[in-house]
Order: sequence, then structure tokens, then C-alpha cells
Amino acid sequence: MKKTPVIFVGHGSPMLAIDENDLTREMQRIGADILNSPEKPKAILAVSAHWFAPGTYIQSAEKPRQVYDMYGFPEELYQLQYPVKGYAELTKEVCCLLGDDVSINDSWGIDHGTWSVMVHMFPDASIPVVQLSVNGNLKPEQCVEIGRKLAPLREQGYLIWGSGNIVHNLRRIEWNNRGGSDQAERFSKYIVDSVLKGDVDAAIHYQDHENAAYSVPTPDHYMPLLYCLGAAGDDPATVFNNTCTMGSLSMAGFIWA
Repeated sequence: MKKTPVIFVGHGSPMLAIDENDLTREMQRIGADILNSPEKPKAILAVSAHWFAPGTYIQSAEKPRQVYDMYGFPEELYQLQYPVKGYAELTKEVCCLLGDDVSINDSWGIDHGTWSVMVHMFPDASIPVVQLSVNGNLKPEQCVEIGRKLAPLREQGYLIWGSGNIVHNLRRIEWNNRGGSDQAERFSKYIVDSVLKGDVDAAIHYQDHENAAYSVPTPDHYMPLLYCLGAAGDDPATVFNNTCTMGSLSMAGFIWA
């Protein structure tokens, strides 16, 4: 079986789920390519910024609940359904690969970091999804190492998929700015260039950049990228949706294949 790609998606606002724009159309294009591939994934291991937990957890639910983990948005968003199924074999494989470093936990579900993107990429919810938590106790290099341990899943027909944002600072949102602030643009470009060059060390030591405190005030949305970098290994990356919006959000995503 051909090795599956690794994907990281910048998800931004939950409103993405009901938007129709250049960003969502690009997600739809990428998803269609995967759905129409002879190597359509058996299931997806999703690493969402919104399951930020004090440990490494994997889901086992046959029908994981949809989590509406956002507040103050239009009712239309809370009515959106993404009835995806779990996949016991993927849960089992993750437990085998990570051993004592992971435990099963079904207290969460499929959160908006996952479903707000997947409604565009895989709208029929035909590919099962299992979420893996972002372990907030890990250092950046440890996140990369977990990704490396999970890399064999790609040879078993599983897609490793992360969702977050390279730049994510809700306190500095500029509601009328369709682009990015100078700080966001500089940091996003630095990380994008590093990923495209295969410079994993630069991504690990992102805090060395002068705009890191502005761009990554908390690590939750950045860390899924590190899991993906580990799983990608030496595969080359291509970037998509390489733009900033609302001042302090980077929507950049990557595919490694």
C-alpha cells in the first residue's frame, strides 16, 4: 500500500464550518483528491488543538460525540451535524505504537477543530475519525517524537491529520483586517519557510523568533504542527492557504507526501 500523506490544516474561526470562500474551496479540493485516491484512508488520526489535555489520550468510541466547544456563534453552527464513526483498529494501533505513553479516554469527542474543517474536506463523513489529544505537558521536541512513533500508521492506510494555527492570538484579533498584522505575517512566513526547507529544529525552537510571544501566546494551536512534522519524517511539504486573516491568525496548512 502506498504511504498516506500527512496533513496540517489552519482552522481559524469556528465560522469556517459554514463559510464558502477560497480557504474552504482549497480544503474541498484537497479532500476530494484524497477521497478519489485509490489509497483512500481507512481512517483518520486527528490531532486537534481543542483537545488540549494533561496527558496523551486516544479515543475508542464507536460513535464519538460531536463537541460544540465554542460560544456566542450563530445557531446555524450549533445545528451542523458531522456524524463520523470511530475506528477500533486505529485506536488499537496507536496504543501499540505509543505503549505506556497513551491511555484510552472517551470523555471528549470530535471537536470543532476537527469537524469545522472535515465538513469541507470529507463532507459525507465516510472516513472514520479517531482523535488524539494534544498533551500540554510535553515539550515541542517530545511532540515531534510522538509523531515519529505514529509514522508507521501511514503504511497501514491511516491518514495523520492535524488542526491548529501557526499564529493564533485571540486577544489581538483585528475584526476588520482581512490580512495579517506585521508580527503575524513575519512569524508565519518564518515557520512556513522552515517547514518547506525541512528545518524541523526551527519549528521546534519557534520561541527563538522575535514575534513568537505575539504569535503563539499559548502552545495549544501550534503543537499539532509538531506532531505532523514528526509523522512526516523526511517527506517534502507543500503549503496551501498560505495567508493570514483577522490580524492574528495564520491559516497556512501543509501536505507531506
